[in-house]
Amino acid sequence: MRSYYKYLLVITLAMVGVSCKKYLDVVPDNVGTIDYAFRNRNEAENYLFGCYNALQNFADVKTNVGFVTSGEVLFPNDLQDNNSVNPIGFNLIRGTQSAQNPALNYWDGQNSGQALFVAIRKCNTMLENINKPIDLSPSEKERWIAETKFLKAYYNYYLFRMYGPIPIIDVNLPITATTEETKVKRAPADSVVNYIVRLLDQAIPGLPPIIQNQTEELGRITKTIALCVKAEVLTTAASPLFNGNPDLASLKNKDGQALFNAAYDATKWDRAATACLDAIKAAEANGYRLHVPSDLTANIPATLTDSLKKVLNLQTTITDKWETNPELIWALNGHFGFGNQEYFMPRLTAGAAGNLIAQGTIAAPISQQELFYTNNGVPINEDKTWDYANRYDKQIGNDANRFYIHNGYETVKAHFNREPRFYADLAFDGGVWYGNGVLGDGENALYVAGKGPSSFAGPKDNIRINVTGYWPKKLVNYLTVYDKTMTWEDFHLPVIRLAGMYLLYAEILNEQGKSSGEVIPYIDKVRIRAGLPGVVEAWTNYSKTPTKFTNKDGLRQIIHQERRIELAFEAQAGWDLRRWKELQNVMTRPLQGWSVFEESFVNYYRPRTILTPVFNNRNYMWPIRADNLIINNNLVQNPNW
Repeated sequence: MRSYYKYLLVITLAMVGVSCKKYLDVVPDNVGTIDYAFRNRNEAENYLFGCYNALQNFADVKTNVGFVTSGEVLFPNDLQDNNSVNPIGFNLIRGTQSAQNPALNYWDGQNSGQALFVAIRKCNTMLENINKPIDLSPSEKERWIAETKFLKAYYNYYLFRMYGPIPIIDVNLPITATTEETKVKRAPADSVVNYIVRLLDQAIPGLPPIIQNQTEELGRITKTIALCVKAEVLTTAASPLFNGNPDLASLKNKDGQALFNAAYDATKWDRAATACLDAIKAAEANGYRLHVPSDLTANIPATLTDSLKKVLNLQTTITDKWETNPELIWALNGHFGFGNQEYFMPRLTAGAAGNLIAQGTIAAPISQQELFYTNNGVPINEDKTWDYANRYDKQIGNDANRFYIHNGYETVKAHFNREPRFYADLAFDGGVWYGNGVLGDGENALYVAGKGPSSFAGPKDNIRINVTGYWPKKLVNYLTVYDKTMTWEDFHLPVIRLAGMYLLYAEILNEQGKSSGEVIPYIDKVRIRAGLPGVVEAWTNYSKTPTKFTNKDGLRQIIHQERRIELAFEAQAGWDLRRWKELQNVMTRPLQGWSVFEESFVNYYRPRTILTPVFNNRNYMWPIRADNLIINNNLVQNPNW
């Protein structure tokens, strides 16, 4: 595929600049080269791709805030061969964040590799010089302006989710600007949101509905993407973290200007509802739909059992090629995890042992496993037919479950009678792994041997080990093969899928106070695709709380859990839990795994605490690096940092 991503490695090197005002890049550097950069259409196009470049940092899950701070994954911080994985982001849940030297610092770029204010400055430069190339057609100019405004809006949105109120840098200051002129202050949260939405509204008319020439342009922004991001922005603004949050009511600029509105504003959900419905209608009108088994095209034998076909459909909803995936609205390119998928997969063959650095070391805690529903479509602690109290007891794989659990293998009852997404998203001791070069009808599929002296899943040492006994299988393409050598089948990390938009709209409708009859159809679209009964049927027939869906609070819990399951490991849960103000609930519980160094069933299946997360109210907002506050005395720090 020859898309705009092909240019980014070159453009990255060409576009790096060093600001003369490092605490906030509002003054353009390399002014003498601007005329050259816009001397003709080709040079200007290169500059446009440079504006796109900052997006790629988010495709690297180890530096993606929504991934590493979600409570979905753990990474051991004591590996002896940890040359290829920087654990700084993963260690944030251990309480390592500091205002003196913040990790994943997207404000000024230190410890993140990318300052988003630099990216915003590039966008401003693009907009200020777009009229210079005389060979640029009016239609191209309109599109490039729209793309740049979208990118500028998205970078502001990313910063807003991390830091809350941020300075609005709508134009670059001239090189002659005084130091005092560069000392910008933070704008109120509502002003930031309105600014981002205004940029998106300006961008949307100039963007194409879809990418027609996928060979050349896949990855560039479309109208559908922009509409979906607008819906996300307004939903974030309406959510508890930003809408009447008493914990942030005291945050003010030094001149006394309040940065948050202390009063809850229900009309924010109305704005979000309009935007989200517009986005869904646009997506559907442009051919987007949920990925279904008939979309499976690559190496799928006609004899493949329906059980595995259902699981494979859910896996390929993520890993199918963007060009042919009808559900994938927006995705990012990247290498970590989607070229190097071995970080998320167990050793499945004897030939795989010891070949790759840090293989299989990104683990999911037991709490993530227990988030998934039973096969009846309700939480495991609510299902009156499921033996929750004895879920850690031994059960042996049998013929009826052989496409999920290896026949005759000793594992725990918790792994049986779970929803299809459980088997699609997680690998575990005894779990079947369809793929890795063994396809066919599934009768001879590989499986994970997580315990015992002949285990392929993890050598009993402290060099390469999955610390919990659960792997994020969702992030491995079933066509990727890891044996004596590694053959990657790459895919793009999803940012927006249609399923996520349906669940977002269900959430908004519920927060508006709409009836369950209006809300539930959007949840059921996703559940039915996942092989589950609808909400009403599932809770009425199987839940210990059969009327849960009939009230706003109960339906909110259902929607939140549905989003966390459907979008697991996609760098979404961390953002959702933050805006819901529920991340602290997740982080106040110890993150546990099985006793993976043990070999017998009775010893292996003992939950052990890997770490107890450190999280309190201040962690909902990122700290601004302390040096920035010294250099720019108009900036104020986020609470309790």
